[in-house]
Amino acid sequence: MNDTIEIKGLHQNNLKNISLSIPKNKIVVFTGVSGSGKSSIVFDTIAAESQRQMNETYTAWVRGRMPKYEKPKVDYIDNLSASVIVDQSRLGGNARSTVGTISDLYTALRVLYSRIGTPYVGTASYFSFNDPNGMCPKCSGLGNITDIDTEGLVDADKSWNEGMVKLPAYGVGNWYWKIYVESGLFDLDKKFKDYSEEERNILYYGAKTPEGERVNKKVEGIVNQLRRTVLMRDTSTITEASVKRLLNLIIQKECPCCHGKRLNEHALSCKINGKNIYEMCELEFTGLREELLKITDKRAVTIVEDMVKSLDRMIDIGLPYLSMNRESSTLSGGEAQRLKLVRYMGSALTGMTYIFDEPSTGMHPRDVHRMCKLLRSLRDKGNTVLVVEHDKDIISIADHIIDVGPLAGNRGGEILFEGSYENLLLSGTLTGNAMKEIVPIKDNPRIPKNYLPVRNANCHNLKNVSVDIPLNVLTVVTGVAGSGKSTLIRDVFAKKYAEDVVIVDQSPITATGRSTPATFLGFFDDVRKVMSKETGQDASMFSFNSKGGCPVCKGKGIVVTELVFMDPVTTVCEECEGNRYNKEVLSFEYRGKNIMEILDMSAEEALIFFKDQKKIAKHLKAMVEVGLGYLSLGQPTSTLSGGERQRLKLAKHLDDKGSIFILDEPTTGLHASDIKSIMLLFERFVDRGNTVIIIEHNQDVMKNADYIIDIGPDGGSSGGEIVFQGTVKDMVENSSTITAQYIRKSM
Repeated sequence: MNDTIEIKGLHQNNLKNISLSIPKNKIVVFTGVSGSGKSSIVFDTIAAESQRQMNETYTAWVRGRMPKYEKPKVDYIDNLSASVIVDQSRLGGNARSTVGTISDLYTALRVLYSRIGTPYVGTASYFSFNDPNGMCPKCSGLGNITDIDTEGLVDADKSWNEGMVKLPAYGVGNWYWKIYVESGLFDLDKKFKDYSEEERNILYYGAKTPEGERVNKKVEGIVNQLRRTVLMRDTSTITEASVKRLLNLIIQKECPCCHGKRLNEHALSCKINGKNIYEMCELEFTGLREELLKITDKRAVTIVEDMVKSLDRMIDIGLPYLSMNRESSTLSGGEAQRLKLVRYMGSALTGMTYIFDEPSTGMHPRDVHRMCKLLRSLRDKGNTVLVVEHDKDIISIADHIIDVGPLAGNRGGEILFEGSYENLLLSGTLTGNAMKEIVPIKDNPRIPKNYLPVRNANCHNLKNVSVDIPLNVLTVVTGVAGSGKSTLIRDVFAKKYAEDVVIVDQSPITATGRSTPATFLGFFDDVRKVMSKETGQDASMFSFNSKGGCPVCKGKGIVVTELVFMDPVTTVCEECEGNRYNKEVLSFEYRGKNIMEILDMSAEEALIFFKDQKKIAKHLKAMVEVGLGYLSLGQPTSTLSGGERQRLKLAKHLDDKGSIFILDEPTTGLHASDIKSIMLLFERFVDRGNTVIIIEHNQDVMKNADYIIDIGPDGGSSGGEIVFQGTVKDMVENSSTITAQYIRKSM
């Protein structure tokens, strides 16, 4: 019988030689604290081996051009099916990538306009902002243009004689200063704030109007000169410091030709039911569906039916508020995951293994049932559904639960429980106990004394919102997905009070693959100094970015092979076996360990190892305090989950006082038992004089708030209003919002 996935002798990462029989054609949920080993079983073993064996069915020529999957450390594994991995990795940040393009809905809409739109303008390519036939000629289909920030160039309170132009080359007495001063075009003692529009244009563009003729052949205009020397310059030939300084002068602004619509006038002249293709793409999915159903042209029947089915799936999965024009780079991890899901919802494939990474992320409790419905439908079609999850509602629908623990890192890696949800509640494990626990509402919430106002906010879907954000308390901002929480707090409040705000989110820490917890928190330099003092070697010897790096992979630990027309292939460096260092460096030791062995230590292990090194120990304590004691010092930050990245950023600020911290769903990836610890940490932040604002869906976090702001009543155009503000107790007793109803249910 092939009704179970058989695993024997699995010792991948921290797993302690475990064996499992995982039932197929069931929903199997893997639980346990962060770092316990769940992902090592599901992603690093089952998913990786399934993909690896699938790839081996291709020819050697094809295999040589496909990503390589390392064979997991397992004695025996059998009965695997082809796997589909639906994770939380963000969708491409390409400026041309939108919800419409990645979902293929925009392709269908282009065909629709080319077939029945009036007047006829051409084939489907004429409606593509990535095609010369359709794109705006000014911005090449991007919707915005790169230009020079005029406001950042000049000090309005100064004159030429006082050095009003902020660029060093225009400093008093310098070359460009002399050209402009000696032109006779300017009153040298007149402050910039007193300039007429014509005088400003001459300064910026060398002409009386931005597009006019030059008034003096020597005076090019500061903006024109910078456009020529900065925007058209190859930055690879100048120093990093110069690039940084020049980039500060550059801004993105709406294209003056298409006004952000990306398409040319010819494409936009074609309409269906009085709307051009841009206007259709601006509609939320619910509105777009209604608009498509109005189409009666028989030539469009098939296209409309297929589009409506796709939109129904988008709405069913909890994304009714999205529009096709939404840039994919602005989607949260949870939204990106749900968008990826849509392509499988209509799939006719069976016998597959679907692997999910916390599919409840970013979902309000009201919408989690939609995810449960989808997981069940995939199972009922004859598929195996493997889920890594912390959410009680998703765990409760499992046919089979595997609890991994007991703790994280080397104190995890064991199977603590296998069985039903009912039996999990009786198991006595951390997960079982956490599932039973009912968190009470905070007894004595802090009473705000001071507030920071936001007035008449209309960004995105906000409807003229005015609200006072309390200071020196713990505030939780709630509401269904798409209601406007992030818009209010991140796009309006944080920008208004930018000098005092610290945003601790889940975005990638760095664009390179060289960042680690040790380098990000800044104590790697101290580790290298300790090694240097002990061995007498130069500190740069112990850096994989410098003298100590492996000569083959240049300290990356991997070799990336770029392929024409295909994704690059990444392989572990054979010379250093992925450890980044050359052999000479690894011969030097401190207290019996070389630099690689030190970087392989978890923060908890390193804290004991470096207990007498105060500078290093301080950062290691911070990692432990934010719940990352299990992370190794040298783990690439690019491999961390969104929640881990957020907590690592938090570790940087543990000693801050008087700041306003904004956290976006800090419970992502956290076990219910760890949420208690992170909430105690936030309480200490507030006690030190900070303000903590948390954007969150987790009800246990809401119950611990001093103050709660609920935005709704629903998502997208049905949201954008303050539907409640006050204490949680008051909300439970007096409010009828969606969030209030779910807090009451959880009591």
